Amino acid sequence: MVVHFDVLRSKAVNAVKQALKTDRKIFVIAQRDVFAEDIKREDLYKVGVIAEIRQVLRTPDDELRVLVEGLDKAELLTFTDSDTDDAYFEAYVEVVKPPKRRKASKAEIEAMSRSIKKEFERYASLLPRMTGELVKSILCQDDPEELFENIVFNANFQSADKQELLEKNDIIDKLSFLLAVLVKETEVLAIENDINSQVKENFGKNQRENILREQMRVISEQLGEEDEDEDYRTRILKLKLDEKINDKLMREVDRLRSLPESSQETFVIKNYLDTILELPWNKESKIKVDIKKAEAVLEKDHFGLKKVKERILESIAVNAIKPDVTGQIICLVGPPGVGKTSIGNSIARALGREYVRVSLGGVRDESDIRGHRKTYVGAMPGRIINAMIQAGTKNPLILFDEIDKMSNDFRGDPSAAMLEVLDSEQNKEFRDHYTEVPFDLSKVMFITTANTTETIPAPLLDRMEVIEITSYTREEKFHIAKEHLIPKQLKKHGLKASQMKIDDDGIYKLIDSYTKEAGVRNLERNIGSLCRKTAKEIVSGEAKKIKFTAANISKYLGHEKYIKDVKSEKDEVGIVNGLAWTAAGGVLMPLEVLVLDGKGGVTLTGSLGDVMKESAGIAVSYTRSVAKKYGIDLKFVKNKDLHIHAPEGAVPKDGPSAGVTMTTALVSALSGKKVRSDVAMTGEITLHGKVLPIGGLREKTMAAYKEGMKKVIIPAGNKPDMEDVEDVVKENVEFVFAEDLETVLEHALVQ
Repeated sequence: MVVHFDVLRSKAVNAVKQALKTDRKIFVIAQRDVFAEDIKREDLYKVGVIAEIRQVLRTPDDELRVLVEGLDKAELLTFTDSDTDDAYFEAYVEVVKPPKRRKASKAEIEAMSRSIKKEFERYASLLPRMTGELVKSILCQDDPEELFENIVFNANFQSADKQELLEKNDIIDKLSFLLAVLVKETEVLAIENDINSQVKENFGKNQRENILREQMRVISEQLGEEDEDEDYRTRILKLKLDEKINDKLMREVDRLRSLPESSQETFVIKNYLDTILELPWNKESKIKVDIKKAEAVLEKDHFGLKKVKERILESIAVNAIKPDVTGQIICLVGPPGVGKTSIGNSIARALGREYVRVSLGGVRDESDIRGHRKTYVGAMPGRIINAMIQAGTKNPLILFDEIDKMSNDFRGDPSAAMLEVLDSEQNKEFRDHYTEVPFDLSKVMFITTANTTETIPAPLLDRMEVIEITSYTREEKFHIAKEHLIPKQLKKHGLKASQMKIDDDGIYKLIDSYTKEAGVRNLERNIGSLCRKTAKEIVSGEAKKIKFTAANISKYLGHEKYIKDVKSEKDEVGIVNGLAWTAAGGVLMPLEVLVLDGKGGVTLTGSLGDVMKESAGIAVSYTRSVAKKYGIDLKFVKNKDLHIHAPEGAVPKDGPSAGVTMTTALVSALSGKKVRSDVAMTGEITLHGKVLPIGGLREKTMAAYKEGMKKVIIPAGNKPDMEDVEDVVKENVEFVFAEDLETVLEHALVQ
C-alpha cells in the first residue's frame, strides 16, 4: 500500500532526512497517546510497518509531507534516542513472518468474505466520502487478503481497531475481527446519521451554511490560518476565464472543501488547482517592433545565418502591421554546432518574448508532451504546459530542440501529440491530459531544431516552415572565432586581451589543420586549450603574454590533425580537380583516369556509390560520341581498359555532381591532353553533354578558393545561387558558367 502523511515533530523530520541519505527506509509505528511528547517504549504499540520513502514534499505551511510504500510488518524490539539538535529515534525491529495458514475450508473463508462485503456495502452507504467507484472496486476483490487490506485502508476506523487489525496474522482471525469492527462502525454511523438528520430539520439550508461558514472563518482566524477554499475562489474569479473552465474549477474547489485535510485526494486537487492558476491565461509580453534594434541584436550574437535573420525580421515587420498575428512555426535544419539552438535565445531577445527551451531528444512517451491524467499517482502536466508556466506569458518563444530525435514505443507516439501543438489552427484549444481544459497556444512562436528532416514524420514536417542552415565556410569560421569565440574564451579563463593573442594566420591554421566540422565547437575547444596553456605559462612565470601564430601553434596543440585536400599540383593527363559537398563543408576531390591495354573494360574504385557509377557510364558513352573531335581512337572500346579512381578510398562517395569531372578526366586520358591544375569543376551531365545544376555551391566554391583554384567551372543553371557565394571567393576566383561539356573541356584542357 502507498500512503502519505504529514511529519510534524522534529525527531520524525530528522528521521526522514536521515533515511533519505541512506536506504530511504523508515519504521512507522503508532502511539497509544497521540499527545504524548516524551516518548517511551510503553507509549508505543508493539507492531508497526517498515516502509520505503517514495516522495517528500513541502506543504504551504513549511511542513514535510511524505509518500511511503509499506514493505514489511515488523515488531518493535527496542529503540534508542539522543538529545542532540538533529536527534531521531533509531529502532531495532524484527520482521513478522506470515504464519502458516490455519486449516480452514474454502467455504468458511468464502462465507466470511461475503459477510464482510455485505457489511462493508452497508457501511459505505452511510459514509458520504465513499465513492461508488471505490466501493465497487473493493467489492470486486476475490482474494481475502486484498479484500482485508483495501477495506482497512479506506475505512474510517478507530486507531486502536486499526492497530489490532494490523497485529493480526492469521487470515481467519483477520476476517473475523474485521467483520466485528465493521458491524460496530456501521451501527455508530447509523446513529450519527439519525442525529444529523434531526439537527438538519431544525435549520434552513441557507441559515445552516452561513453559520458553518462563519464558524470556519472564526476558527481560521483563531488559528491564524487563511481560508484556502476562498483563496482559490478569489484567484479563479480574478482570471476571468471562460464560463465552462470557471465552472469546472469551482467544482474542484467544492470537492476540496468536502474532503478531509489528510485525504490523498485533497493533495491531488490542490496540485491541480495550483497548476491551473500558475498558467499565464491573460499575461502577454509586449512584442518589439523596432526592426533596426532587433537586427542589431541578431548581428551581435551570431555571424552569418542570413536566412534565419531575414525570416525573423520579416516576422517583426508583420507584427508591426498586424499585432494580433498568430504564432509562427519555424524548423531550423542543419549539422551540429552551427548555432541552431543558441540563436533561439537571441531571437527571443530581438522580439521581446520570453524564452523557454524544451529538449525532445530521446522522448518516446506521448504523456511527456500531453501530460498524465490526474487520476494517476504522481501525475503531472506535460512539457508544453510546464513550458508555458515557466515562461509566465502566453506569447513566449518556445524552442523544441532535437525534434528529429523523438521516437515511439508501446506508450505512444510523441510526434503525433506534437501535431496539435504545431498546428496554428488546432493549438488555439490545446488540451493537456492533466489540466483537462483548453489553453490557447496560438500566440506562441515555436522554433524547432533538427539535424535532418528524414526522421521527422511527414505530417509533422508539413506543419513547419523549414529553413536550411548550412555548414559555416572557412571565412565565416574566421570571423566567428575572431569576434565571438576568442573574447568568450578569454573571459571564461580570466585572461586579458593583452595576455593572449592569435593572429589571423593562426586562426586560419586552427580552422584548416585542427578542425574539420560543420560548426565551430571543436574550434572553440582548441581556442580554450590555447587559453589554458597561456594561463599555465603566465602563472608559472614562463611568460607574461603569448602571441599564437601559424608557425608556433603546433608547439602547443601538437601535430596537425587534418591535412589539406589532395589536389593536382601541376598540369597532368587524366587528373581533374572535382568539388564535393560534405556535412563539414566543401572539399576538393580529384578524379584520376588511367588507360591500360585490355578489352574495353571499365574499373571503378574509391568507394563510389551507385549514382557515381552511373555517371561514369554516361561519361564513357559521351566520350565515345565526341572521340573524333578530340583526336581519340575509337578502338579504345575494344583494345583499352579504363580505370577511374577517387582518392581516399575509405571515404564513401556518391552523387551526380562528379559527372563533368569524370568526363573531362576520360577525354584527357584518351586524347593525351593535359588538364589545368588551377581549374576545379562540378556539375551533373546528360548523355548529350548538357551540364545540369548541383547543390552545395556555396561550400564547394569556398573549398576551391581555400585550395588556391583560379577558375571554377559550374553549371549555368547555378548562376542564381551565386548570391550565396562568399564575396571573398567571387573576388579571387573566375567562374565559368557551362551549359554543355564543350564549354567545360574548352576551359579545362590545356590547348
